[in-house]
Amino acid sequence: MKFFLSFGLIALSFLATGQDAVNFYSIEKKGKLRIETFSGVYEIFYYREGVVETNYYPEWQKTESTSHAVIDDYADIDLKMEEKEDMIIVAPDFSPNGSIEIRVQFDPFELSYWYDDSLLCTQVGFGSDSIGYDLQMNISDNEVLYGGGARALPMNRRGKKLELYNRAHYGYETEAPLMNFCIPMFLSSKRYAVHFDAPGTGYLDLDSKNKNIVEFSTVSERRTYQVIAGKTWEQLLSNWTGLTGRQMPPPVWALGNFASRFGYHSQEEVESVVQQFKEDEIPLDAIILDLYWFGDSIKGTMGNLEFHKDSFPDPEGMIQGLKDQGIKTVLVTEPFILTTSNRWEEALENDAIAKDTAGNPLTYEFYFGNTGLVDVFSPQARKWFWEKYSDLKAMGIAGFWGDLGEPEVHPAEMMHATGTANEVHNIYGNRWAQMIQEEWQKEEAENGNYSDQPFILMRAGYSGAQRFGLIPWSGDVNRSWGGLQSQPGIALQMGMQGLAYMHSDLGGFAGDYEDSELYTRWLQYGVFQPIFRPHAQEEVPAEPIFWDAETKQLAKETIELRYRLLPYNIQTTRMNHRNGTPLMRPLFYYADRWDGTEIYENDSIYFWGKDFLVAPVLHKSQEKKAVYFPSGCWYDFYSGELHEGHQWDTVALTMKHIPVFVRANAFVPMVEGLQNTDAYDPNDVTIHFYHAKRVGSDTVVIDESSKGGINLMKKQGPPDFNAFRFSYVTDSKRTLIKIHNSMEEINTVDFLLHLWDGKVRKIRVNGKKIKFNKKSKECPLNDIQLTDGRATIEIK
Repeated sequence: MKFFLSFGLIALSFLATGQDAVNFYSIEKKGKLRIETFSGVYEIFYYREGVVETNYYPEWQKTESTSHAVIDDYADIDLKMEEKEDMIIVAPDFSPNGSIEIRVQFDPFELSYWYDDSLLCTQVGFGSDSIGYDLQMNISDNEVLYGGGARALPMNRRGKKLELYNRAHYGYETEAPLMNFCIPMFLSSKRYAVHFDAPGTGYLDLDSKNKNIVEFSTVSERRTYQVIAGKTWEQLLSNWTGLTGRQMPPPVWALGNFASRFGYHSQEEVESVVQQFKEDEIPLDAIILDLYWFGDSIKGTMGNLEFHKDSFPDPEGMIQGLKDQGIKTVLVTEPFILTTSNRWEEALENDAIAKDTAGNPLTYEFYFGNTGLVDVFSPQARKWFWEKYSDLKAMGIAGFWGDLGEPEVHPAEMMHATGTANEVHNIYGNRWAQMIQEEWQKEEAENGNYSDQPFILMRAGYSGAQRFGLIPWSGDVNRSWGGLQSQPGIALQMGMQGLAYMHSDLGGFAGDYEDSELYTRWLQYGVFQPIFRPHAQEEVPAEPIFWDAETKQLAKETIELRYRLLPYNIQTTRMNHRNGTPLMRPLFYYADRWDGTEIYENDSIYFWGKDFLVAPVLHKSQEKKAVYFPSGCWYDFYSGELHEGHQWDTVALTMKHIPVFVRANAFVPMVEGLQNTDAYDPNDVTIHFYHAKRVGSDTVVIDESSKGGINLMKKQGPPDFNAFRFSYVTDSKRTLIKIHNSMEEINTVDFLLHLWDGKVRKIRVNGKKIKFNKKSKECPLNDIQLTDGRATIEIK
C-alpha cells in the first residue's frame, strides 16, 4: 500500500516551520515501513511484536552499518496500516500477545510508539551536535528511569546526564557516574526500553534539564535505535535478551566460593592458601591468580602471558594438584603488551598491536609501564592473542579474568582494524570476550567435549555482552560501608540490561580499612549475588581463613549457606539462559499493583530468583531494617515468622545473617554438606516446601542432571535439560503437591515440609497416611517413591 502527499504543501510547511515533514511512506516486504521526509529516510522493522527498530539515513544517503549488539533477525510479518488525515498507524497484523504500535505524524514529523493503547515515547527527531549527531525522545513526567550501564547512582537515574565512555573508577563509594560498563539504553517504570544502537563514545541524557526529554548523542554514524516493550518485566527482558542474545549458564563450579586477592606471589603461597581452606573446612571451588603469576613486580612485566618460573616453578603440577582437590585455577590477563615484556617483539612480528594514524604500532605510558594495546578487532591480532590463551588452557587453566578491558588507557589517536579508538572503545570488551568464548568452544568441540564452558570474568563491555559468556564485576570498589551500599543497585541495574552476573569484590577491594562487621555483612550479601568472590588488595585479607576466629566462623557459615543453595542457584541460572530473567531482581519486578514510587526507586531490597526476598545490611551497627514485602506472603527464612504482602515491616537484625525471606508455598531445592561442587549429586537434593494455608496454585520446573551440567554445544536444537516438575494446589481444605520426574536414573525424591503456618492434621504420601510430630514445624519425607516418575503429597 502506498500513499502520496502533496509535495508543494509539505515543502511550504517544512520551510516555514524549520521542522521535518513526511512526503512519502510505504509498507514493503518483510514487515518494513519506509518513510521519506525532507531530511532523509526512515526504515522501520519489527523483530517481534514487542521489539521494533528504527533506522535513519540523513538526506537519503544510506550507509550500511552492522549492529554490535543485535543478533536477532527481522520478523517476516504482515503489517496493517490505518490511514488518517494527519498520520498513519502501523502495527503487526496479528498480535495475540500485544505489540508495539507506530504512529507517524506527517507535519511536523513525529514517530510515537504505543503499547496496549498507552503511549511509550515519541521521537522528536535527529540533529547534530558538537561530537556527532543527537536524537531526542519525549517521555512522560512520571516515569522512573533506569539504564546506562553500570553506575554507582540512585536506582532512579532520571535527571542524570551519563557519559558513554567505559572508564575505571578506583576506590568509588556511593557515587560514581561513570564506570567500566556503559550501555546506551534506558528502561522505564512503564515497562519499555529504548536502546540506541551505536557503540561510539557519547552521552545519554536522562532528562537532566527536567523537560521530559531523553537525549542521545554519539560520535558514531549509525543512526539506529530499538524500542522494546512487554506486559511484564519478565516479558520485556525476554524481548531484550532475545534481541541481543542470552547467556549460557556458567560452569557449576563458578557458583561456588573463590579464593582471590591482589595477589598470590608464588606457587607455594597458592598451595598453602588452598590447604588452609581445607583444614578450616570452608568450601572452596576456585582460586584466581592476579598479575604475579607472570612476573615478580607490578610494573614492567604485563604482557609476558606465561608463568614466572622463579615463583611458580611447576605450574602444570600446581594446576593438576589443585584440580585433583576439585579446585579450578583462573588467571588474570590484560590486553596491554608492555615494551619491556617477553612478548613485545613477538607481538610486533605478528602485527598484533593497534596503530597510530601513520600505521605504526602506537606505544604510550600508563601505570604499569610503556605499552601497546592488542587490536582485538584485527583477525591477525586475535589469532596471536588466542594462541597464548590456548597454551595456558592446555595446562589446565579453567577460566580467564580479563582485566583493564575498558581499555583502561586508550589514546584517541589510536587506530584499530575497524575504526578509531572512540568508535570502538566501548565494544572492546565484547570483542575480547567473544574471542575467548568462540576459540575455547571451538577447541572443546574439536576434542569432542561439548559441555565445558569457559569462565570469562571481565569488567568492561557493551550491550549484548552476555551472549559471549562475559561475567562482569563492579570494579575497584572502596573497602567501606559506602562501597557496599552501592553494590545491590549496580547489580540490579545491570541485570535489567541483560548482564545478569554483575557482582562485586566481596569485602571491598581498595584501601586498608579493616572492619570485621563490614566484611561479614558483605559476604552475607554475597550469598545472594551471582558470583561469590572475595577479592581485595593485600593490606586486609580477602580470604576468611586469615580473619579472627569469630569472623572466620561467621564467614564459614555464610559460605556453607551458599553451597546449600547450589541447586536453587543452578536453577536460577537456567532461567536466565532460557528467558533472560535476572538472578537479582528489583523489588518492583513482580509488582501486581502500584504501591508508590518508593519500591521503584529502592535498591536495598531485592528478589534472589523468584522465591527469596533479600534485605542486605548496608550500614554499620544497624539494629533494625524496614523491609517492604511484595504480594503474597513471606516467611522469615530463619525463624519462620510470617509477613503479609503489600506492606512494610521493621525487622530486628543479628550478626549471624542478613534478613532473608522465602515465598510461601515455594519449592526450594537444597543440598547439604558440600565442600566443593565436584561432589554435587542431584540424588542428594532435598526439596524444601514452605507450606502456607493460602488458596492458590503454582508449577515449578527444576532442571537437573549429573552435576548440574547441560549439553551446551549441541550443533542443532536447544540445550538438553532434564526436569523435575512440582505443582501445588491449595484450597480451603488441603494442599495437594504433584511431582513428575523425567529423569530415569532418579526414582526417589526427598522433601522437607516447613509447617510454619498453623496446625497440620494429616499428611499423605502417594495416598498413604504417614506419622509425623504434629508439634514440629518441620516434617522430613525421605525417599518418596516415584512410580512412572510420579508421586503426590497431600497436606490437611
